[in-house]
Amino acid sequence: MKTPQRRIGSGFGAESTADDVLNGIDLTGKLAVVTGGYSGLGLATTRALAGAGAHVVVPARRPEPAQAAVSGIAGVEVDELDLADLDSVGSFAKRFLAAGRTIDIMVNNAGIMACPQTQVGPGWEAQFATNHLGHYALVNQLWPAIAGNGGGRVVVLSTGLDESARIRWDDLHFRQGYDKWQAYIQSKKANALFAARLDELGRGAGVRAFSVNPGYILTPLQRHLAKAEMVAAGWIDEEGNVAMPIFKTPEQGAATQVWAATSPALAGLGGVYCQDCDVAEVQVSSDVEAQRLWAVSAELTGVDAFGVAEIGQHG
Repeated sequence: MKTPQRRIGSGFGAESTADDVLNGIDLTGKLAVVTGGYSGLGLATTRALAGAGAHVVVPARRPEPAQAAVSGIAGVEVDELDLADLDSVGSFAKRFLAAGRTIDIMVNNAGIMACPQTQVGPGWEAQFATNHLGHYALVNQLWPAIAGNGGGRVVVLSTGLDESARIRWDDLHFRQGYDKWQAYIQSKKANALFAARLDELGRGAGVRAFSVNPGYILTPLQRHLAKAEMVAAGWIDEEGNVAMPIFKTPEQGAATQVWAATSPALAGLGGVYCQDCDVAEVQVSSDVEAQRLWAVSAELTGVDAFGVAEIGQHG
């Protein structure tokens, strides 16, 4: 049965932190994978999960700075992974599966935002490739580990979405008329659609998936934005300080993905879009779009753990 897209009364809200939602939850013996778990919301997520007893694996494109960032956190290990490179994704997955471990919590946190037009791999738009296709391939290749212990939870970091968010089906890689914000929103729409379809396909194995809007937070995700652009948007003042009261701290921003990954209140639920530590009362995905995206992603990456789409060669 499809989970209704309506609030469940979690008891938490926009100001809750990752530690707040983990209060009283013991993750000892659990294994979590947090992509990009060494910076911004990812680092706050890693700290919170490890603090509750989980062992956290942090796949990182730059392992040395990642190791430095998490060096003071007990129970965290770093491995190499470049989400924009399918060979790197495959190598990480093979190493992980060879160790015979299972995954209780998978947080697809890593991402890029509003970057200059960049093509990666076989000519893919960088934001769609990194934020969606890399995570799609990673989850599908790690599927035996995710489903292996009675089923884990997969949490996919999206963003604020409304009816204007769309997939550019006729030009996924923005080869015509690149717009950095449209490309970013497309990748985040894809994240929500991916979570919805993964939940539908994986629930029989006990795996549930959620997409998450963390809210507004100043993190290294804004690295491609000029200061003047953020000032003009009203995000920060001329001194670089947060200028909008709706902005959250990294610990508050990480709360919803940590809540989705661990909350007992979500037992038996899945496939929904969450914000402010609750299920959001907004519909951001459709079954038809989610199925179409899965088929396209399978064709592009050459990976489909469920065999529901005809696999072609990625390119």
